[in-house]
Amino acid sequence: MRHKHHINLISDSTGETLDRLFLALKSQFLNFNYEKREYVFTRTEQQIDKIIKECENKANAIILYTVVEAKLDKYIVQECRKKNIPCFDILGNLILNFSKLIKQKPAHIPSAQHVLDDEYYNKIEALQFSISHDDGMKIEDVENADIVLLGVSRTSKTPTSIYLANKGYKTLNIPLVGAQKIPDILKEDNNNLCVIGLVVEADRLSDIRKNRLEIMREANIPNYSDLDFIKKEIEESKKLFKKYEWPVIDVTRKSVEETAATVIKIFDIKKKLKK
Repeated sequence: MRHKHHINLISDSTGETLDRLFLALKSQFLNFNYEKREYVFTRTEQQIDKIIKECENKANAIILYTVVEAKLDKYIVQECRKKNIPCFDILGNLILNFSKLIKQKPAHIPSAQHVLDDEYYNKIEALQFSISHDDGMKIEDVENADIVLLGVSRTSKTPTSIYLANKGYKTLNIPLVGAQKIPDILKEDNNNLCVIGLVVEADRLSDIRKNRLEIMREANIPNYSDLDFIKKEIEESKKLFKKYEWPVIDVTRKSVEETAATVIKIFDIKKKLKK
């Protein structure tokens, strides 16, 4: 039995940055047995005292933190040393070194990344667009999209669209099913839209669809999870993508984040070519 570590994530803001960094960190250790506790909007010494007291009662406690206020940062280090609790400032050295490099003092403002600026409102607009143009809805608005995703059912079109929306990209996705129409403008050689096809291996897609049917408790959808039918479906989609020279991403072994990153790379390349 491996020792369980108690990971304590302390943030003076929402904790989103720290949580993502910890996710990347723990992915490098395959047999990491841990229990995680998050403390958000931590901005006083009293809050730190309470957290450290809780850590004292846990075996193998580790503290990871993102605190921009220098005085509170020092207090965490000081108290952790007293109690012999390992602690790591995730952004401190990076901010310090970056400050030296650009010759500018940091503002030390908690939640500074969560500002209601143009970028924030653009993301909200992109999210609203992507939700209202999901799964073939409102395809007449296709010219207003930054990115258009196509693929057969269950090829991660919707989650990828929502993830891209959170990055500020208005994304419209169209399922290649039945009589679903594909806008003629997408088929034109000189259109400026970023159109991308998503595919997945047939065996994997069959398993995904079977699980979907079990969750829905639906058994009378003809051919939905039939392997031979799926192979034909995917082959037809590949022919379509090739015919119109749309780039293709195989999502079989990709997370939504990895798929979205590839989409953005294709978008950026197409954007440069247009200039």
